[in-house]
Amino acid sequence: MKTQRSIPLSGLRIRLAFLYSILLFGLASLGVGIIYLSLSVSLSDEPMSRDAAFQILGDELGQLADITTEEENSFNLVEQRQTQLVGFEQAVNQRALDQLRSYSGWSLLALFASSMLIGWYVSGLVLRPIGRITSVAQEIQATDLSRRIELGGPADELRDLGDTFDQMLDRLDQAFEGQRHFIQETSHELRNPLAVIRANLDVVLGDPNTTLEEFRLSGEVASRAAIRMSALVDDLLLLAYHERRDTHREPILLSQVIAETVEDFSAFAKRNNAVLTIDMTPEIKVIGDAAALRRALANLLSNAIRVVSSGGEVRVLVGQDTEQVWVSVEDNGPGLSAEDLDRVFQRFWKGQGTGVKESGRSGLGLAIVRQIVEGHGGQVTVRSQLGSGATFTIWLPRYIAA
Repeated sequence: MKTQRSIPLSGLRIRLAFLYSILLFGLASLGVGIIYLSLSVSLSDEPMSRDAAFQILGDELGQLADITTEEENSFNLVEQRQTQLVGFEQAVNQRALDQLRSYSGWSLLALFASSMLIGWYVSGLVLRPIGRITSVAQEIQATDLSRRIELGGPADELRDLGDTFDQMLDRLDQAFEGQRHFIQETSHELRNPLAVIRANLDVVLGDPNTTLEEFRLSGEVASRAAIRMSALVDDLLLLAYHERRDTHREPILLSQVIAETVEDFSAFAKRNNAVLTIDMTPEIKVIGDAAALRRALANLLSNAIRVVSSGGEVRVLVGQDTEQVWVSVEDNGPGLSAEDLDRVFQRFWKGQGTGVKESGRSGLGLAIVRQIVEGHGGQVTVRSQLGSGATFTIWLPRYIAA
């Protein structure tokens, strides 16, 4: 069993503790230094010895005036007394400064050591949520994204980080789940035509008495299966292409794209005995990929023309308001049931029972339409009832030049 390697936070914890100690030690040293310098300047003025000298000088001058009148002896005595007092005060001040410097130095060392311990403890509290995020992230694997960090605690930056990771895991879980379903559905859809081809070939090749007509019939069945598989592969490539977010977007004249697409389908509608009409507001502009939007409209037109009966009508209605542009494709075909409305844009949905011809269809057409429209910042909707046709509408943001 492979042991999970934990990502240590001790290096970061030591750096945070050391940084905390350095900052605290620096501020304390600056404060002690300012106090020491201020006290040193204040003591250098020697006010006490000066005041005391003047007081003693006055007393002794009064006494000397009664004893002697020799002025020179009086001044010598005063100078001697003042020198003694100044020297005494300087000694006291120097000792006080030495004691202050000694005590300050030891106090700063003790402060540095204690701040390291406090910084180590505090940084541990700060980094504990990060440690939880790291441990949960290590336990999460691509095949199991059910774990969540669920950090809790006060609403701060670390809580926001944990919630952001949980939201990212939710999106990844949904993406992986969608990918698994897509692979399962794709493999199922590809397996069916391959099974048909293989079964028919096994039958005709395994029987030595197979006639030329049987070979021809088996070949036709295999050809139809190959056509369906080819259409499926083409649509899968289109689906993968439109999942990209780096497709080119530019202002386009949507009305021109729609008119050209409807004109392209005129022959197809005529061949299916369907009436194709268009009612459009001119000069409609959007930001998008003209080829992709043409493909989305083509899928809707192709489906609508296929489902209408002989002599049926397909209408394309285009309009806009101050914010949105809409493109509707209406048909008077068999319509859709309420259950089908919820599944119509799902991958590989083929609308069994609606009269749609299955030959060459992959069931990805409407899924591609939805992906293209949503990639352009819009949405696609459907309205329908059984027996009264269906209306598919593309909604896109309107382009307004600055």
